[in-house]
Amino acid sequence: MTILSGDNIAAVCALVFGLAWLGFFVDTLAIGRKISGVVWVLCLGMLLSNFKVIPFSSPVYNFVGGTLVPLAIPLLLFKSNLRRIFKESGRVMLIFLLASVGTIVGAIVGFHVFELGEIGPKVAGVYSGGYIGGAVNFLAVSQVVEMTSDEFSAAISASSIVSVIALMVLLATPSIGFVLRHFSNNESALQGETDIEDLKVEASSAFKLTHISGAIALSFAICSLSSWLSDLMNMGQYSFLIITIITLVIANLFPKLMESIEGEFDTGLLLMYLFFAIVGAGTDMSQFAGEAFVLFFYALFIIAIHLIITLGLAKFFRFGLEETVVASGAALVGPAVTAAIATSRGWKELVTPGIMCGIFGYAIASFIGVAITNALS
Repeated sequence: MTILSGDNIAAVCALVFGLAWLGFFVDTLAIGRKISGVVWVLCLGMLLSNFKVIPFSSPVYNFVGGTLVPLAIPLLLFKSNLRRIFKESGRVMLIFLLASVGTIVGAIVGFHVFELGEIGPKVAGVYSGGYIGGAVNFLAVSQVVEMTSDEFSAAISASSIVSVIALMVLLATPSIGFVLRHFSNNESALQGETDIEDLKVEASSAFKLTHISGAIALSFAICSLSSWLSDLMNMGQYSFLIITIITLVIANLFPKLMESIEGEFDTGLLLMYLFFAIVGAGTDMSQFAGEAFVLFFYALFIIAIHLIITLGLAKFFRFGLEETVVASGAALVGPAVTAAIATSRGWKELVTPGIMCGIFGYAIASFIGVAITNALS
């Protein structure tokens, strides 16, 4: 018995949106650079449900997970203009690709090192997608490989803690003497290397009803078309990948139109934060503690291999440490957090490349994650 009933739709909605608000608020604070708002949303959601304040299941959770989350994918990918991404990311993109290889190697080697059981191939793909793209890819891959809700809760809970550790390592790396001694300072070369446009990093997108309503309508249309195509081909579990493909086609056929839309990315983030809230609320900690413990060390292993390979190859190819940290961050923690890292360090010339690489990660990571699961199954 919980304080709030799952059928009390208005109250559960208020709490879920309140958790999302808390996540965004934490992201505006200094502590948000160390522990992302996503982690706070997940952890507080778990505490509230496990202490019987809110239920583990509710029609609200079903609606958010089944309808709003697919809607978020196009909203986050509408600006995935691949031509612009490669043009503006410079050699940071090369390091990002090396970092992605590091993630893949870590996932595959770790799969053979740790006793993961039946969940092994699924979690290898999900973690690969998450540590190349982000949470949206984590979710997309989990849907395609048909993770159960308990498996997903265990995987994302373990991964969230590791993501915090990875973020702390990235923030500390430019201050570690051992690392600094092995990298040359390429900062002056960076500033003259590419002509980078100014790009708004802060959450200051204009809220225009014509833009938001149009973007949501288009996103619903894409989701509907994807559902129809996946059913037609009897590939229902691949609907998230089909959504991604359709969105990428639209984004690259009509780049100017997509670039003109304002506020759609923030709307997509809101839907994802609602998803994090329901994942936390739906997680019974007593059910997954043992499994999550193993997955924690598996995820930690992937991050360690990722960093070793990325830093090693970056040194071999004589890339700068600043570029390397930004490229690694774009893969591990996504474009928004990477932009915050670059801004806080004063690497303004690397903000746009970091964001471009992060968006590219959104575009490719789901396909990589599914391929890894299929290869290891």
